Amino acid sequence: MSFANQVSIITGASSGIGWELAKALAAQGCAVGVLARRKDQLEALVKEIQSAGGKAAFAVADVSDRGQTVAAIHVLRDQLGPIDILIANSGVGVPTTLEPLNIDEVEVMFKVNTLGVVYAIEAVLPDMLQRGKGHLAAVSSLASYLGMPGESGYCASKAAVNVYLEGLRVQLRRRGIAVTLI
Repeated sequence: MSFANQVSIITGASSGIGWELAKALAAQGCAVGVLARRKDQLEALVKEIQSAGGKAAFAVADVSDRGQTVAAIHVLRDQLGPIDILIANSGVGVPTTLEPLNIDEVEVMFKVNTLGVVYAIEAVLPDMLQRGKGHLAAVSSLASYLGMPGESGYCASKAAVNVYLEGLRVQLRRRGIAVTLI
């Protein structure tokens, strides 16, 4: 598969997997829109990609906020063109505690890990459906397949991503949109 002359959006691109994916796609001729909370890191990434001859833009957003996520992805679309590939990569993990139950932290994990994927898809899917082509991808975890002691919140948030994308894959199969779970 060639990524040349395509436009991709990567959430959670200010470090780790997202950072490296952005550089790899740009090196293959893909215009890359990167999104995360840390503006300084995104600026550095875009500068690095552009210095290597690639095309990139950034937008700052917290993927746990629906409005911020959709607006930021639309800004990137307006700068780079129609989005061909979405890689919903943002993720957080904290241990699940019992005494006391850390419900607030589990809630944040679900907002970032699960709803962050849903919000990013919301921002790109209508245009993909209209064009009859596109690729949705989300980064999950092997932890999604089995609840582990002390990690039940994280495991559950990633399992929800798996099931959501599996359902979309079937719905979108005949609409020209690929769905990949990573």
